[in-house]
Amino acid sequence: MSYLVLARKSRPQSFAEVVGQQTVVRTLQNALAQNRVPHGLIFSGIRGTGKTTLARIMAKALNCEQGPTPTPCNTCSSCLEIAAGNSVDLHEIDGASNRGIQEIRDLKEKIRFMPTSARFKIIIIDEVHMLTTEAFNALLKTLEEPPEHVYFMFATTELHKVPVTILSRCQRYELQRVGHQDLAAHFTRLAASEGISVEPAAINLIVREASGSVRDGLSLLDQVFSYCGDEVKADEVADVLGLVSHQVIGDLSAALLAGDIARALELLVQIYAYGMNIKRFSNELLSCFRSLILCSLSRNPEKYLDLPEEDLTRFSAIASRYSLQTLSAMFKVLLEGLEKANYSSQPRLAVEMAFIEAVQVGDVQPVTELLTRLDDVLAGVPVSELVQAPAGVTEKKRAEPGPVRERPDKQQPVAAGRRQEDPPASAPSPVIPPEPPPAPVEQAPTKKEQAAPRHQPATQKKEAGERQADTPLAEQRNIRQHWPEFIEYVRDRIPWMAAALQRASSVGRKGEELVIQYDDSIDCNLLKNREHITPLTEFALDFFQQTFTISFHVPDAGSCEVDPNGAVSPKEERKALARDPLVLTALEVFNGQVGDIRVGPRFRTALEKEAMDGEDDSSRAET
Repeated sequence: MSYLVLARKSRPQSFAEVVGQQTVVRTLQNALAQNRVPHGLIFSGIRGTGKTTLARIMAKALNCEQGPTPTPCNTCSSCLEIAAGNSVDLHEIDGASNRGIQEIRDLKEKIRFMPTSARFKIIIIDEVHMLTTEAFNALLKTLEEPPEHVYFMFATTELHKVPVTILSRCQRYELQRVGHQDLAAHFTRLAASEGISVEPAAINLIVREASGSVRDGLSLLDQVFSYCGDEVKADEVADVLGLVSHQVIGDLSAALLAGDIARALELLVQIYAYGMNIKRFSNELLSCFRSLILCSLSRNPEKYLDLPEEDLTRFSAIASRYSLQTLSAMFKVLLEGLEKANYSSQPRLAVEMAFIEAVQVGDVQPVTELLTRLDDVLAGVPVSELVQAPAGVTEKKRAEPGPVRERPDKQQPVAAGRRQEDPPASAPSPVIPPEPPPAPVEQAPTKKEQAAPRHQPATQKKEAGERQADTPLAEQRNIRQHWPEFIEYVRDRIPWMAAALQRASSVGRKGEELVIQYDDSIDCNLLKNREHITPLTEFALDFFQQTFTISFHVPDAGSCEVDPNGAVSPKEERKALARDPLVLTALEVFNGQVGDIRVGPRFRTALEKEAMDGEDDSSRAET
């Protein structure tokens, strides 16, 4: 007799022998016990998880001489015929090779007749998603109103390809990947039944390669038994299957985290000697770092990681020595570098460069913490001490307030393009945070600019400028530190505005003014529009709980600064005309629509008068 492979030899013959599908098994057994078995069932899941096996066990349970029963006897003629594949009332069809409408018509013709010897006719279609659309359509009516003596059972690895009209007529059972512990116990039992001794580490390697598939694992186990004989060791399994143990991958991860590039490259040579595929190696290494991150995040990583106990203990020990930021940063560097290596003509060189970049990550510190330290340093340490002691600042230095620059009672006008005189060399000046360049000196407003409504009174601008020197550093730090969060806050409301804010080179506060600086005026062209300033100001008020006047600045290009006295654009004039009550009334009376809009001098005069009235109101409120 020819040799029967383990995948067929150990195929479950009852529900109790099915591995790792307790939920589906319990549902089917209860349906049989309560006589609630539907005439259409569809089993889905990855390869080798028991889809066809469950369909055959259901066929035995329905046709058993003691049934229908959740525990078929496996001794009666019906059970034995189904197990041997000789039952004339069990039609098992390969959907990939019998996928046309003619095959389905022949099948419908067969099921018209009563079963020959069994209680029911069972139709099992494997890989049902391969049927053509016409074949599926031919099945619809039969599935909706099947004969009482017929049961349909479908199996598929791609459930999404099955038409919804078929799915709605069947009960779906989705089979999951078999867990590591279940597979390891199952393979250990099989090895014992074959009289072969297997190391636990060798079983773990085979289970890892099976990826939750029982049939894949059994095929590997067969191959290992043929190579190793009566005793199977982990080293031999790695040799015959071309694998690298978790021990080597873990050592490589530890070397990268420790910055030991020599050890990492040595392990890489060892891994290449195994002949491991670069893509597979990348997946193994990234999976190892994922395990480290999850061990760092959770006290119970076994909830998220399907790994042996010794691997969990080892990963937890490594993760405890590094911060989550360090692990995440190295994972990102390796992910980018190994992704490039997969498509490189020199994959080994790309992997080595990825390792070199990864060891340079070091111990990562949050940016907010670094900004806080920088603000503390700038708050009270002279430049000379910063140069002499760059490593840090003592608490005493942080506590001492820096010297306050004396503010003159009356500011003298400065000509545009000239700088004020430098203070005497004997008077040391404190280190202050960098501020945006000062706005250009205001020119005499034209008549049109005087007529337009003002965004902020001049007196308020002066007061804001005077309060600039008294603004606490903590407020400036608050703006800078929370600026990324503010961008996300705006993104939830106006995405394009958040994208424009993200292109800003710096942000700061000058008194009551929030100054956003750009390197290019193109980046702030939309934001400086007056109709967009209003929602942006409201967002800043809601988020920072402070009232700001928002302005924009571009070095050597004052055109991007918000001009609150700018005249109304022709486009805005046309919009205002289209919303005019008289125009709306005329449209309603004559049942017409707005065509061409031309702005005349009378309407411009009205706009200017309205703007001047608004300016007078703001002046009176200020007084």
